Order: sequence, then structure tokens, then C-alpha cells
Amino acid sequence: MIYDIRHVTAYEYGSTVTFAHCALRLLPIDGPGQKVEAVSLTIDPKPAQIVERTCFFGNRVTAVTIETAHRELEVEVQTAIAIDRPAPPPAADTPAFEAVRAAAYASRSLDKDSPVHFLHPSRFVPSFEPATDYARRSFPAGRPILEGAAELMRRMKADFKYDTKATAVSTPVSEAFEKRHGVCQDFVHIMIAGLRGLGLPAAYISGYIRTIPPPGKKRLEGADAMHAWASVWCGEDFGWVGLDPTNAMMIGNDHIVLAKGRDYADISPVSGLILGSREQDVEVKVDVVPRE
Repeated sequence: MIYDIRHVTAYEYGSTVTFAHCALRLLPIDGPGQKVEAVSLTIDPKPAQIVERTCFFGNRVTAVTIETAHRELEVEVQTAIAIDRPAPPPAADTPAFEAVRAAAYASRSLDKDSPVHFLHPSRFVPSFEPATDYARRSFPAGRPILEGAAELMRRMKADFKYDTKATAVSTPVSEAFEKRHGVCQDFVHIMIAGLRGLGLPAAYISGYIRTIPPPGKKRLEGADAMHAWASVWCGEDFGWVGLDPTNAMMIGNDHIVLAKGRDYADISPVSGLILGSREQDVEVKVDVVPRE
């Protein structure tokens, strides 16, 4: 499957911005089951400097400096990307979660995909015992790790309600967990907190998901959105496996990976500083269109 993706982020400021320096994590990378065929980045107003680097976790980071005074900023990325993921392994064939936990703590690798980087609390995913207790119910002694993680995902889908008005980017895990309402970012952070509390490595993945309109309805332009899900390390033989708690589904050819990190702080699509305005409105439009 090849997808054509258009992602537009538009800012409108309450006063003139005289200087901006931003870090963009909007350019996808090649990975297992995924190959970038083409990508372009357009920024208006035109930056005085653009510097691209690769972060520790392998994500593409574009540092942008804008010195032109402006009241509006638009960042547009167009990507063609081929997706052909293998089916996830049979959950019952994965090792017992206790064995995976032991292997993760015993790992000596410091590679970007090493489980050791995804075991401990991080900025948006602190230690949170209620999430650990919630996750523990899916992991009786000896249970294969993917079986437990998949059940946890399904329980979250049943117990948590998707609600775009319930939380914000800065909402802590504890508040989202108590409300049982939130968006994909909240659900992923809660799932990761529960798994890490049990000593199981879990990563945060940002990207896109293909949406299919109801029968007889046209797909609305710009109506797609960015998405997030979790990736769980299932031992040396099985590696990382993606699970989407928002939709209670394993990651397949409808999911497109943009970036990987410990939590949202590592993969924030746009971050940085501006001079000249405290107020801003932001609008994000995403189109994920499969080629016929």
C-alpha cells in the first residue's frame, strides 16, 4: 500500500512575531515495513536557516530559524510512503512477561532501539501506581507478554472514552486516568505508565492512521489527524510490536510511523520559541490518501 500524505500546520498570532526558532519532527523515516518514496517540506514565511539532523532515537529533526516578521506561519509536508508490514506474531508464542522483563533489565545494548531506554519514568510518563495496578490485572503469572499487552489495550478501549475536550497536551497522566476521558496521547501515556510500572519496556509512537468514511460518504479533505500508539518490546526474538489502545487494534498497514520516543516530549511535531506574541491559534489539517 502506498499513501500520499499532506500535513499542514497553520499558526495565527495575536501580534507580530519578529523571530522564531522551531524544531520540526514532521518528516517520516524508513523503518520495518515502511519506506519513504518522496517527501517535501514547505514553510511560509521562508526561513533564514534550515538545519536537519537525526535525533538519538533515529527521528528526523528539522531546526528552522525565521527572521522575517510575520503574523501567520504555515508548515506543509507532503509525503509518499509505502507500507507493507508483516502480521504481528501470535500472541501466545511470545515469551512470558517475566522473562521479557528480566531480559530487558539484563540488556547491555545502548542502541536507539534497546529496551533499556524505555523502562524508566520520563517527562510525560512518571511512575504512577494506579496505572501499574490497572495494567497488572492483565498479567497473571506466566502470561505471554503480547497476550497481556493486547488484553490491556482492549480493556482500555472499553474503559476509556475518546473525548477531545477532556484534556490538553499538558494534561498529566494522573488526571487523564482519573477522568477516564482523553485522546490518543493520553491513552498511550497511561498504557506506557502501566507497562513500565511492571518493568516492561514500552515506547511512544507518533504517526498517522488511515480513516475510512462511512458507506456512501466522501472522505473529507483535511479531516484526518495525527495519531499515536504504543510499542511494546516482546523480547529479542520478537522485538517491538505496536498496539493502538485508542482503537483496540494491532498495528498494521493502516498505520504510518512518523517518530518514536519515550513519550510525547521526544516526538512533539512542532516545538520551539517565538518572540513577539503570547496568543496564537493553531490549525492542523491532515490528509492520508491511499493510492488506487
